[in-house]
Amino acid sequence: MSNSHSKSFFGQNTGIIISSSSSSDPFMFIHCFKKKPDGVWEKPSSSEGKAVKFSLEEIVMILRVLNHETNKWQCQHIFKDKETSVFFNWEDNNYDVLWINVGKYSKRLNLAQTEIFRLLLTHFLDEKIVYSTLQKKRSTDSIKKHNQKKQFQTDNLNIQLDDQNLPHQFNKAKKNPNDSNLYGYIVGETKKAILIDFKNKEEWIPKSAINNQYLPEKNVKQKFLINNWILKKLELII
Repeated sequence: MSNSHSKSFFGQNTGIIISSSSSSDPFMFIHCFKKKPDGVWEKPSSSEGKAVKFSLEEIVMILRVLNHETNKWQCQHIFKDKETSVFFNWEDNNYDVLWINVGKYSKRLNLAQTEIFRLLLTHFLDEKIVYSTLQKKRSTDSIKKHNQKKQFQTDNLNIQLDDQNLPHQFNKAKKNPNDSNLYGYIVGETKKAILIDFKNKEEWIPKSAINNQYLPEKNVKQKFLINNWILKKLELII
């Protein structure tokens, strides 16, 4: 079983990405993008596009539309006092075309794309119902193994910190009043940036703007010391 999923549907001018970072997260994301007048697509790293998080209950309501149990469903999402209208509806009673409207973004899915979307959301719901509702109780043996793993990670990190040629992500934290600590999960990485899930939204953060040690592991909650200029630009802090 894969722990994370992502599927994109791009047209000539508008695209969406449906994603789930972990089967244990009781939510999924829909990211919307447009092609700008200069022909370049909007970039999440530049605070462009629109990302909306959908709960388990909302996934159920979207599936009611995809399963032809109702012709439409809509809701309002509020994040940082900004309200976004979300609307799913069939173009007509033939159920050949689905429209997804998120704020100013509108995406049309044909019959084949809609079926892929339906199967993906059905899979999300099935695995998240199981893994996001597990009780967090572990046996003595599992706790021992967990502690041994964390000790190994700590020892390995200390060894790397003794090396003079450390990669950027293991540089010692700088005490700088222009930095702020935020908690998040790494969900993606490129040569120059990492995609961090800050609970309410996912954003690309340049590695040059991160000034503390962090583990390059996905889906592990940890602290990041990040330059305030990028946090303010992405509206992660005021």
